[in-house]
Amino acid sequence: MPEKNGTDGPNGAAGNGSDSSSAGGNGAKKRVAVIVEGAKAVRTQATQEIKALKHPEKTDLWKSMLRVKHDETPRSRALGVLSNVFLHLHPAKINRDAVAYRYTWGMGGMTFYVYITLVFTGTLLMFYYHPSKIVAFRDILYLEHDVPFGKLLRNMHRWGAHLMVIMVELHMFRVFLTGSYKSPRQFNWVVGVILLVLTLLLSFTGYLLPDDQLGFWAVTVGTNMARATPLLGHDGPFGRQLGMTPFNDVRFGLLGGSIVDANALLRAYIWHCVAIPIIASTFMVVHFWRVRKDGGISGPAPVMLESEIKEPRKF
Repeated sequence: MPEKNGTDGPNGAAGNGSDSSSAGGNGAKKRVAVIVEGAKAVRTQATQEIKALKHPEKTDLWKSMLRVKHDETPRSRALGVLSNVFLHLHPAKINRDAVAYRYTWGMGGMTFYVYITLVFTGTLLMFYYHPSKIVAFRDILYLEHDVPFGKLLRNMHRWGAHLMVIMVELHMFRVFLTGSYKSPRQFNWVVGVILLVLTLLLSFTGYLLPDDQLGFWAVTVGTNMARATPLLGHDGPFGRQLGMTPFNDVRFGLLGGSIVDANALLRAYIWHCVAIPIIASTFMVVHFWRVRKDGGISGPAPVMLESEIKEPRKF
């Protein structure tokens, strides 16, 4: 019996070992198979992502934004523009010659760019300026001599203001020369004239903010001209007949008094930094919208390339 048990023991042990090794081998094969399948899935996904990078318009993200089919057809491209909240601001089709730089000079876009620069630099200048007769000029001196890059910041704002006036005038000059004010763009021409007036008012109200001699006398002369405004000024035509006096006419309203003093500085600051920019931005939105609704940028008659000319059919 002991020998039998001793013989069975090794045989039994050997048998159990072979069974466990075969089970372990099967488990390892299964794990390898799972890893291989996972690698294939990752490879397939990576291949799809690479294709998506080459053709982003085919991805679900892109389609969720445009919500149209992206077939390479004119109709599909037009639908992609018209049905998107951002792209619909641009026309689906444009005159090829109207966007030529030699035709537009890019004056409208450059004017808007200068305006954005002025808004940015003006916002930074507001951190160092107080609209008070006591400290206004000292703030300018502090900005120029003590604030890092303060002189550069102020000069960018000042020369940008002059440049914007020039850009608006050149833009209107181009529009006049090319006849872009004609039908159906008469309304947008009027909006452009209003924007020109607002630009000049922005430049004028900014004169007084440094509270120096130049600003003081510029506003003095300008408001003295305003009192001669017809109907609104006490020195203007029909002003006295309407009851205008030096204490209730348009000059008094601009200055907040009868002289260029602290009230005039505060009112110029509010007009220059708050009221006129809001009004001008509103009219700019209307201006851009009308460009879009009036058929885009006006331009010359489209020029056909030699390859686009089709010979008349002969019957």
